[in-house]
Amino acid sequence: MTRLNENYLNLKESYLFSEIAKRVNKFAEEHPDKDIIRLGIGDVTLPLSKSVISELHKAVDEMADAKTFKGYGPEQGYDFLRNAIKDYYHRNGVELEADEIFVSDGAKSDTGNITDLFAVDNTVLVPDPVYPVYVDTNTMNGRNIIYMNSTPENNFLAMPDESVHADIIYLCSPNNPTGAAYNKEQLKIWVDYAKKNNSIILFDSAYECFITDESLPRSIFAIEGAKDCCIEFCSLSKTAGFTGTRCGYTVVPKTLRFKTTDGGELYLNKMWLRRQTTKFNGVPYIIQRGAAAVFTVEGMNEAKAMIATYRENAKIIADTMDELGVKYFGGVNSPYIWFECPFGMYSWDFFDKMLNEIQVVGTPGAGFGRNGDNYFRLTAFNNKENTINAMNRFKTLFE
Repeated sequence: MTRLNENYLNLKESYLFSEIAKRVNKFAEEHPDKDIIRLGIGDVTLPLSKSVISELHKAVDEMADAKTFKGYGPEQGYDFLRNAIKDYYHRNGVELEADEIFVSDGAKSDTGNITDLFAVDNTVLVPDPVYPVYVDTNTMNGRNIIYMNSTPENNFLAMPDESVHADIIYLCSPNNPTGAAYNKEQLKIWVDYAKKNNSIILFDSAYECFITDESLPRSIFAIEGAKDCCIEFCSLSKTAGFTGTRCGYTVVPKTLRFKTTDGGELYLNKMWLRRQTTKFNGVPYIIQRGAAAVFTVEGMNEAKAMIATYRENAKIIADTMDELGVKYFGGVNSPYIWFECPFGMYSWDFFDKMLNEIQVVGTPGAGFGRNGDNYFRLTAFNNKENTINAMNRFKTLFE
């Protein structure tokens, strides 16, 4: 008889954003005359930049010519893109080798797929609140998960508890959902903790492009010792609007290794290469050409202009919270505003109130963990006009 992975029974009934979509779609069907403004899921709204589009068109033309046609490419990414990413890290003060960089279809996929490298009996440490993918993928595998409290008292930046041992540690900075960002001193404490416990840090830096404070690290590898205990995930989804185009990258240092049960050693760079060449055929050539354009001088300037637009939206939301006296986190160095639900409400109740009364969609904090029960997340990824209108509607809740 076929046996199934019954760890799926331990998952919540539906993925957070699927539940949001279900409620919003139901409301839209029942109220077709209502204009819904979406500040919930972290999808971008600005189109791809001119330099990216130009390279995509050129790559399409290449595929129409037998002399330049590309079939199967290297699963870990073409050299032209890996070297462009390497140069980007160099400009940000981090030295990498090209073969430490693996091109993928996004950070979400890789943060889930990376679990293939680790035994099921590893203990996983995640912050609460947390991006659901970290929890759900390890729940699917049947791993033991420990939660560390991220609260207003620690500015939603959980720090190590020396009395707790964890084998796999997930960190995200700037954080999704709270918008909080670790400084170098805090990340050094985490790196030291991981090395002391012979643990690994899985570091999600998908929002590093929103950092404006130059004292904050844009990569975990800016921290001494990180290459001995960290893997980093990043994405072009927010950097350059690739949410629908799908391209990201994961950095696995060649120095990263752990002991095997028989006393040998395994290098995670080689393991990840083996995993990717077995289970992944790589990102399409056309997409990689477009991605490489992001890292040119022109492409970076265009990306910065896009990010500046979203930063302005974040400020509009943050200014509204200041005006109303609502306590919030994020909005600076992050596209997310994480605020305390008004009127003492629980987050799903406040979600329904926003949807039904002002037709603005956000994300209930409860979907990110127990510590999010009384918090709510808004994103800066809509356009400016909609963001202003949404905040004007938001103010009416307090009248």
